[in-house]
Amino acid sequence: MPVTGGRAKKYMKKKTLYRDDLGEIVGNLKKVEDFLPTPRELAMSDHITKVTLNLSTRSVDFFKNEADKHSNASYQNMIRKLLDTYVDHVS
Repeated sequence: MPVTGGRAKKYMKKKTLYRDDLGEIVGNLKKVEDFLPTPRELAMSDHITKVTLNLSTRSVDFFKNEADKHSNASYQNMIRKLLDTYVDHVS
């Protein structure tokens, strides 16, 4: 069984070149306050609903590494807490 993203590698070898992207910034920019929780705060639990979600390998690896740094932490709980914090902030 291939590792996460293993099947996609053969399709992602060619880098897409966007000819119309000049790197310009469009519109007015606004500084956003950093409201995201720390990895330690993400280790807490709450009520859950099961879903299937496809995430990038880079994101999953990040959360797994952070969970390893905090005893009894689950990377899935950390992702859940991050999403809950975002929802609380924007609602």
